[in-house]
Amino acid sequence: MAYANKLKDDLDDALREAGLRVTRQRAAIVKVLTEAEDHPDAHEVHRRASEIDNTVSLATVYRTLAVLSDKGIVHRHAFEGAPARFETADAPHHDHIIDVDTGAVVEFASAEIERLQREIARQHGFEVVSHRLELYCRRRKDKR
Repeated sequence: MAYANKLKDDLDDALREAGLRVTRQRAAIVKVLTEAEDHPDAHEVHRRASEIDNTVSLATVYRTLAVLSDKGIVHRHAFEGAPARFETADAPHHDHIIDVDTGAVVEFASAEIERLQREIARQHGFEVVSHRLELYCRRRKDKR
């Protein structure tokens, strides 16, 4: 619970630093983001926030997501062929598989992939400072 409160406080602080008041509507958006276990797009954030406070406008959702993204508190994912999706930036590093048929997003972490990326960068005279890996996949028909 303390962790969720810290995240909420960080989101609220980012809004205040951007000169935005933490209104009931923005508080509903923050609640949606802190409780999301998926990667909702702006329309889904709006739908969920509207269940909490029916006065939340889509414009407020977009403005709030833009501020939180600019502050680095929320990650904006622009997966190919789909609206941007959002998740809080506090999660441990992970990569994404995007199902090209359904749009479902699956998070995964692989120590082997991380090792290979560092090794490839090193071989080319670089050091990885950040990366994002997105695999666009389709469910296999066979069970092999």
